Amino acid sequence: MELNELLLGKGIDPRGVIVFRHRPNEPELNKVFPLLAADRPDLFNAYQQTHGEKVEKAMLSAKHVASFIRHGSGKALFIGAFAIRKTTPLTQAQYWRVPAHAELRKLGMRGFVTGSRSSCLWFDLKSIDFYSEWKGKLIVDWPPPERSWWRRAHRNQMSIHAVLEDSALDTAMQKWNELDLTWSQLSILPKRWQAKLAEWRGIYYIFDSSDAKGYVGSAYGAENLLGRWRNYGTSGHGGNRLLRQRDPTNFRFTILELVSPTMPPEEVQWLESNWKERLHTRQPYGLNDN
Repeated sequence: MELNELLLGKGIDPRGVIVFRHRPNEPELNKVFPLLAADRPDLFNAYQQTHGEKVEKAMLSAKHVASFIRHGSGKALFIGAFAIRKTTPLTQAQYWRVPAHAELRKLGMRGFVTGSRSSCLWFDLKSIDFYSEWKGKLIVDWPPPERSWWRRAHRNQMSIHAVLEDSALDTAMQKWNELDLTWSQLSILPKRWQAKLAEWRGIYYIFDSSDAKGYVGSAYGAENLLGRWRNYGTSGHGGNRLLRQRDPTNFRFTILELVSPTMPPEEVQWLESNWKERLHTRQPYGLNDN
């Protein structure tokens, strides 16, 4: 069986389908793209709603998009199918005013609207119920050449390689002492990770890669580390005076120590102070002002 048979089985003519196998060129965005596919469908769809002129032309004559992401050499992992509806021209200024584009930019997206192009087309893509239960599970063989990331469905044969029992998008939580997150990644944490961070309380470290200075903080309130890091993800500084003066895109977040969920706040605060002393994060050497 192959993809075109699945399309026909749902009453979709392959002649009107563009198949994407997304693999962003930007290294930082490519690294987190499976997380967007898993838990941020708004950002995933925003990424595929604008394209270069050649893809624009193909989409104008199509009715549907079948979206996959790269899943190793010669394989593609199914994310969803979308109906192509209206188009809207966007200038470069309008393009970057789209909130999702601004968020993707923080994750490393450069945007294709460069050079001599003064505008692009934005495609209204509406998710449709096409084997939705196979999101992250359906794997198809991607015909060569490998670098050709989009195809017209009716001109290609994409055999069904496998239908997994569990989604390949379910990202296992790293060990707490292996986490090393950028500020931008705080907004796209997988749900499984969020649940764990909400359980964990302890001492965390913020490293500013611009000058190698650090900040030590503690988390023991509502939602523990998740609640604290969400605050940084939203504000960029978490209310800390010295961090307000800095660019949060240079921040990296790690965990120094986990503590018991029943540890009294004053003991957590003592541990925090102890880490500040040992890592010399109080000003003028670091970013703690107390």
